[in-house]
Amino acid sequence: MKQPQVYKMIENVERVVVGKTKEIELSFIALLSGGHVLLDDVPGVGKTMMVRAIAKTLGADFKRIQFTPDLLPSDVTGVSVFNQKTMEFQFRPGPVMANVVLADEINRTSPKTQAALLEALEEGSVTTDGETRELQNPFFVMATQNPIEYGGTYPLPEAQLDRFLFKFKIGYPTIEEEIDVLNRVEKTHPIESLQPVLSLDDLVTIQQQVKNVYVDESVKKYIVNIVNATREHHSVYLGASPRASIALMKAGQAYAFMQDREFVVPDDIKALAPFALQHRILLNSDAKLSNTTNERVIKDVIDKVPIPVGEKSF
Repeated sequence: MKQPQVYKMIENVERVVVGKTKEIELSFIALLSGGHVLLDDVPGVGKTMMVRAIAKTLGADFKRIQFTPDLLPSDVTGVSVFNQKTMEFQFRPGPVMANVVLADEINRTSPKTQAALLEALEEGSVTTDGETRELQNPFFVMATQNPIEYGGTYPLPEAQLDRFLFKFKIGYPTIEEEIDVLNRVEKTHPIESLQPVLSLDDLVTIQQQVKNVYVDESVKKYIVNIVNATREHHSVYLGASPRASIALMKAGQAYAFMQDREFVVPDDIKALAPFALQHRILLNSDAKLSNTTNERVIKDVIDKVPIPVGEKSF
């Protein structure tokens, strides 16, 4: 069983993004659980199109921020400008004050500007000129970075990486999928005719319903055991924090809701853990020298942590 409203949105996005159902599902899991996504992939694979399609599917206010080395924090959050007619300062909101925000090439801007997103990602608000301003609800950020080009970039600090619920790649399409892409954009791009299939009010209602999905104590213990295992792994210098446990539980609730279930099962957590944890750990020097990857470590952790069986019958 699949939740019809959610998969109606997913099918709508698939009119634009071909052959990436799993990645679209992960994006909606993040959206429904109030999280944000970091796309770590090469240019031209459809990252921007996917977030634009999600925004259009919701009829949401969409803003794109192109991060560059000279971008200032006020270019993200907004700035107060003096109005000579009224003799008062007026606040001009920045692009972060939208429902859906694309933070394009986030690792190309300075750490100071990157930090301007921290409060928005975690608190759903921004503070400018000593005043805290609430962001729109819902609020969803999809950030991108190019994993190939490192010249002139600023790697995201661990504190900011931890604010993203998921990190994943879109990847290249198959030959058949790429031909399908060419056919779809031959005359007009499908993004231009994409229509909303759900209102923002409906989305907010669904987000509240997601919070009511039941998580059994055995599943919570399974989540904590996985996260704790990252801290004790021999290849890890810094393991995942309790924020990772919270993120994994919320993602599990959203995934269960999408499957039209009222409870989370361990397999939900097992399926989502690689995307929720790989960017939250730091490898030690020995692991880096042996070409061990974050993905391999998380897979090893998931394989070793026993799945709770028979503790509760649903």
